[in-house]
Amino acid sequence: MHPAPPRRLFAGHQLRALRRTHGLSQAQAAARLGISTSYLSQIENGDRPLTELVLAALGKAFPQDWRSIGEDAALAAAALAAATDAGIDGAVEPDPGLARALRQQPQLARRLVALHAAYQRVEAQVRVLDDRVQSGESAARQPWEAVRDWFHDAGNYVDALDRGAEALAARFPRGAPPNRAIAERLRARHRVTIERGDANGALRTYDPARRTLRLDRALPPESTAFQLAHQLARLELAETIDATVAGSGLDDPAARALLSVGLANYAAGALTMPYEAFREAARVERHDIDRLREDFGVSFEQACHRLSTLQRPGASGVPVFFCRVDMAGNITKRHSATPLQFARFGGACPLWIVHEAAAIPDRILVQRAETPDGVRYVIMAKGLVKPSGSFTRAPRRYAVTLGCEAAQARDFVYADALATGGGATPIGSSCRICPRLDCDQRAFPPAASTIAIDPDARGVVPYGFS
Repeated sequence: MHPAPPRRLFAGHQLRALRRTHGLSQAQAAARLGISTSYLSQIENGDRPLTELVLAALGKAFPQDWRSIGEDAALAAAALAAATDAGIDGAVEPDPGLARALRQQPQLARRLVALHAAYQRVEAQVRVLDDRVQSGESAARQPWEAVRDWFHDAGNYVDALDRGAEALAARFPRGAPPNRAIAERLRARHRVTIERGDANGALRTYDPARRTLRLDRALPPESTAFQLAHQLARLELAETIDATVAGSGLDDPAARALLSVGLANYAAGALTMPYEAFREAARVERHDIDRLREDFGVSFEQACHRLSTLQRPGASGVPVFFCRVDMAGNITKRHSATPLQFARFGGACPLWIVHEAAAIPDRILVQRAETPDGVRYVIMAKGLVKPSGSFTRAPRRYAVTLGCEAAQARDFVYADALATGGGATPIGSSCRICPRLDCDQRAFPPAASTIAIDPDARGVVPYGFS
């Protein structure tokens, strides 16, 4: 008996809905998937089925949404992604034969997906251990680290809190400046008195007994709005914040307290940059941060951070990575919705343009970079200075960076500054886990490598390794 022919998957209406959810034209969606516009049109019209190769492309282009096309399609795309992971030696390009084998052996496909997930977990654990060795951190997680990991595991998106903040923002008078609207609600609904003055080094202090909120007079308008939004979120979204902390799985009281503060900060960003409005503006402005900050009255860093939270199921934004780096190279904020992952305790790759940006404030730098797994990114970085308001206190200097995969370059205005088809800077997460053999900027060899020393030869790096 001949095996039954594979069932062809026609899901044009679902693909069209997915495209429209993201506000993409057929040409833009086709570019993300690496197919022609006419081919995409035929799929959407039901004239052609979804092939395994298109499914794999959907999995990469829309990681949060493509599963809605169907369980079989989800398994096929996940198995293809595992089988073709460029970070594993011997990875192969997807082809119909591979896709057919995975489809004919669903149990094998599920096992492959499970093994790949386990491999990724082990890789993450090794990265953590290597970073700990480099930084001298103890084996126990610190409270701030536990909270950072919680947000990372949540995809940097908290649905109940995000929707609650969006609903709250919808009650503000249309067109009113955020700081004015939020301040008025604090006064009218919660009888909070707002004072400006010297906060003795604190940006914000709140006295619940007197219902008095005191803000540092040195805060710029966008930071003032954020601190007002933080206080309003703590008052009006307290139930949601408390429920999220209770279900977080964090046992350490300090970590739970830090998470509560972090969730209020998250809500403040969602309140000043409501999800749907901000996602649509980001699409229209092609992620031009300066335009977005003007549109919503927020800071450059706040807009970058908010872009990293656009992970709502069925309505996600372009997957980006975001981090903040201080003058010593320590990563103080980080999140990635892309394959790129950051060093957890500093020691980031010196070839990243963010380090140069930290030394050159108020100037946007752009870079095309490639990680060891062969994925290319378009990266924007800008150095920032936060004034202290006093000569006796040094201003805070740091840089923020935002990037997306090169496949999404059309949606990223900063890609316009790069030559089409140009070379890419080879970057990594940190020297301890970077496998590159020929990097002139290497600070030390990767963990568990074998060192080779030739006393008669001296390169830029005084050793070889394997």
